[in-house]
Amino acid sequence: MFNTLKYYKLWFTVSGLILVFGIVSLAIYGLRLGIDFRGGSLTELQFSQPYDLTKVRDALNSQNLGAYQLQTSSPTDLLIRTETLSQEQHVAMENAIQKDAGSFKEASFTSIGPVIGSELKKDAIYQLVLVSLGIVIYIGYAFRRVSKPVTSWRFGWSAVIALFHDLLFVLGFFSILGHFLGVEIDSLFVTAMLTVLGFSVHDTIVVFDRIRENLKVYAGESIEFVVNHSISQTIVRSLNTSLTVLFVLLSLLLFGGASIHFFVLALFVGILVGTYSSIFIASPVLVLWQNWKTKKA
Repeated sequence: MFNTLKYYKLWFTVSGLILVFGIVSLAIYGLRLGIDFRGGSLTELQFSQPYDLTKVRDALNSQNLGAYQLQTSSPTDLLIRTETLSQEQHVAMENAIQKDAGSFKEASFTSIGPVIGSELKKDAIYQLVLVSLGIVIYIGYAFRRVSKPVTSWRFGWSAVIALFHDLLFVLGFFSILGHFLGVEIDSLFVTAMLTVLGFSVHDTIVVFDRIRENLKVYAGESIEFVVNHSISQTIVRSLNTSLTVLFVLLSLLLFGGASIHFFVLALFVGILVGTYSSIFIASPVLVLWQNWKTKKA
């Protein structure tokens, strides 16, 4: 049986150092917000024949429109997100694309104001907070009949601590990417974060559920023994599940389209860190918290 808790100081040190870099980056540079959050224009084009995405990029770069995003829904359909464009800039952009990439029909042109972008940002924060509170309530209720001495709410808050670890890790990672590589976050990034939170808590609950069962089976043993034994029983399952997802995400990362590249990267990093935190962060936090309460009592 691998003694995971024996090296908890190492796991906490590694996580702490990485999180410090991320939090410092968030404090100094923040996140580079995409058009979804700061406002901009959305143009949908329908080409008469399959287009060359490189030629579209060259046409947009020639117009000095600033940051933009391209999303391909089919070989002939294209979504272009840009900064807020005037009518003259919009016409000039379409003329340049038509000249370089071929003829098309404009399906729609809409503008997202900064007020709407601000509302989307607030909604994203509310979603993350509500998900975290929902997880605490769910685990507290699901583990309500847990064996002593660990209370069900302690399981819930330990899981949320691991969730915030994952959240800060990914946010810090994208803050660094945003500052040095100009990577922006959009509504897809929020979707990725919610997915990561769900996957992470799923992995944590698998470990915690085995701990709950073993608290009954090994009633006379120490909490350290029960947790170590539970991790040993579930670690292979957790790794197999996570590796299966990570291999799929890696293939999308290498061969997928540019429009989903950073969405997939957020999922890849988040699930990788979530698997780590479920085993090496959530469980040690539960043990240390329980030992602290025991000594205090």
